[in-house]
Amino acid sequence: MIRPQAGLLLRSLGAGGARPAAMRSATSLLLGAALATAFFLLYTSLCRDLGDSPGSPPRWEQRAREAGAAGGGGGGGQGAALLNPSKQRQDAASKEQEEGRKEVVTRGDGDGGHGARKDQGKGSGTTDNKQQQPQIVMPGTSTSTKQQQEQQSQDDLADLLRRAATADKTVLMTAINEAWAAPGSFLDLFLESFRHGEGTADLPRHLLIVAMDGKAFRRCLAVHPFCYWFRVAGMDFAGEQKYMKGDYLEMMWRRNRLQQRVLELGYSFLFTDVDILWFRPPFPRLPAGAQVVMSSDFFVGDPSSPGNYPNGGLLYVQSSPAAVAFYEHWQASRARFPGKHEQYVFDMIVKEGVPASIGAAVRFLDTAVFGGFCQHGKDLGRVATMHANCCVGLENKLFDLRNVLQDWKAYRARVAAGGDARGFSWRVPGRCIH
Repeated sequence: MIRPQAGLLLRSLGAGGARPAAMRSATSLLLGAALATAFFLLYTSLCRDLGDSPGSPPRWEQRAREAGAAGGGGGGGQGAALLNPSKQRQDAASKEQEEGRKEVVTRGDGDGGHGARKDQGKGSGTTDNKQQQPQIVMPGTSTSTKQQQEQQSQDDLADLLRRAATADKTVLMTAINEAWAAPGSFLDLFLESFRHGEGTADLPRHLLIVAMDGKAFRRCLAVHPFCYWFRVAGMDFAGEQKYMKGDYLEMMWRRNRLQQRVLELGYSFLFTDVDILWFRPPFPRLPAGAQVVMSSDFFVGDPSSPGNYPNGGLLYVQSSPAAVAFYEHWQASRARFPGKHEQYVFDMIVKEGVPASIGAAVRFLDTAVFGGFCQHGKDLGRVATMHANCCVGLENKLFDLRNVLQDWKAYRARVAAGGDARGFSWRVPGRCIH
């Protein structure tokens, strides 16, 4: 009897011990439900801020669009940027990059500054590699490539003149093309004559060589420090320019305009053809007070006479407003004598009489000192130059000039040895010289 009661007591005790565990389980379920409810409410609140559904746009974008719609559609992007700082920075960066592409101008593109507009027509996914490496950035410029090249050319000329000029801003000038600059040709002979002249060794330090083509320019750079490439679009001056043939006329008038530019920059010049040999310094032998001085094929004895036969191969001009005005008159007169070279027009306007309003005095050089193949001085104790004028053909000119230089060297050697140089003169006749 005792054992069943004990068993019942034990079962009662076991049931009572299980009741607190059940209560704890129920409490846990209630807490879990409360937490789930709280997370659900939080998620719902976030969804309202972010959007109506996981795939819908954020609420700030919807508000921005609504604001843009209210403003007529033009302010939608601005409203979105104001509400979204990261998007504002992205839009600003994109705008800056696009403006940068518009402002890039590359040197030497040859399209007159329109290369940027060509690139804008391409698709955004096919960016040219050259655009990624801009060379020059010029915001807001409308200057064409041709104008840039002309400005650069003028800057180069001014710098060369400054470095080559004497203390009184005077330069010697000559012009060459490929045919006249070839090794062993006129340029070499021209420079050699300065080395063998009396007091002429320093003159090349003030010599500006004007190259009319690329090969002549490179050849000049190999032998001389002051070289200027005179580019003329659409013209080829590289070959032998025969008198009044091909591009000869334009070459001579372009050269004339370059001389005027030198005067405008404030420099006096003595221009010499490259087929002239130099034996003595020119400046002490120029007429005093003259503003425009030209050599002669034939000299009539009076340096101021318009009856002299001018030769523009040797020309001294003193920089002044009067000299610039003379050149302007000279250039303008070309229209009155179509098809004529600058030397012919010079002769005509001198014979007509230079207008008094210009005020430039013109003089001519005595061929006994500044001579040539047409008419040359026979006294080697006086001569300053020998010009290969009155001669056709480069080979003929070179042949006689080489002989002239050899004659001069022989004369100098005889003088240096104390010998009698009286009556010593050039070997004539030659192919051209007589």
